[in-house]
Amino acid sequence: MKIGSFEFSLRELAGAMGDFGTLFPLAIGYIAVCGLDPAGLLVMMGLTNIATGLIYRVPMPVEPMKVLAVVAIAQRWTPEMVYASGFAMGVVWLLLGLTGMMGRLARFTPRSVIRGIQVALGVLLALEALRLIEGAWLLGAVSLLLVLLLRDSRYAPAAVVLMALGVGVMGFQGNLAGLQAPSFAWPSLTGFSLQDSWRTMLLAGFSQVPLTATNAVIATAVLIREYWPERTVSEKQLAVNMGVINLLAPFAGGMPMCHGAGGLAGQYYFGARSGGANLLEGAMELAMGLFLAGSIAALFAAFPSAIIGAMMLLVGIEMTRFARDVRWDWNLAPLLMTVLVSLLFNMAVGFLAGLLLHYVLLRWLSRLPSRKAGP
Repeated sequence: MKIGSFEFSLRELAGAMGDFGTLFPLAIGYIAVCGLDPAGLLVMMGLTNIATGLIYRVPMPVEPMKVLAVVAIAQRWTPEMVYASGFAMGVVWLLLGLTGMMGRLARFTPRSVIRGIQVALGVLLALEALRLIEGAWLLGAVSLLLVLLLRDSRYAPAAVVLMALGVGVMGFQGNLAGLQAPSFAWPSLTGFSLQDSWRTMLLAGFSQVPLTATNAVIATAVLIREYWPERTVSEKQLAVNMGVINLLAPFAGGMPMCHGAGGLAGQYYFGARSGGANLLEGAMELAMGLFLAGSIAALFAAFPSAIIGAMMLLVGIEMTRFARDVRWDWNLAPLLMTVLVSLLFNMAVGFLAGLLLHYVLLRWLSRLPSRKAGP
């Protein structure tokens, strides 16, 4: 069914599930370790998905901020610290967006470095996917085969089939027997201190900023332009969007959220082509938050990781294919530098290393009398 520029179909539903691999493990950690209210986390994520789908009318991934999530879970932050970190990131991204700094950084970033970030992200997704598949290789292989056979199916899209398979495996293993019956739970209002906002910025927030700038803003904006040239979303819009989201979400139990090129590639790979995918995903998250809050952590934890791994592996491979348009000349060096340093350290450091090498080479080549540097 199509309503205006929104499409609602099984393929859009499958695409809506394409970035679940980044949501499940971090949501479990936030709920089980940090003590976040599942209702607040999922309802705010659902509302964010619906809002971004209505505003942009293209698939727009909404994901946990990964550096903050990993540090918060590892250090067992209190819920108030998580909410405070989200508010602080909201202030940062609103300022970066409204001042135009993200737009200037994006114009300063060459294609070779952007491609390097995308390739590095693809490799990291693939490596994490193999870790998830480890120990359940048969289920992982079956899942991979189903994706390859059904990815383009209109009537049995791969992601929908895999979610059904996962629920079936959970039932077979007896993981559904002890779940609580659905019951309504509305998110409660939450609070935090500004002192905790500054503390969490020191612990992880400042490390999150460059990663979000490269993956959630610059790489995501480029990917949107490539998938939907007629619906350009600027780096400024993405930054301001993340600022507004994170200024509001903490007051109702939401976690720090961002966009992401990997999530967008996953949505597109599994069939998302319109903002309908966000509306469908948002509706699912609202339903889970409002009616399954008491069981959602157990459901996420019991879902077979090999199925999520199979989905992530193919999305990771898809991400590396964007590097095909980089010319086999000096532009290849910044790409490789970005990938190598990203894998050795992180994508923020890789971004800076690739950017530095690009402009050093550009300056050196511009001084050669017999040749010109490419764009």
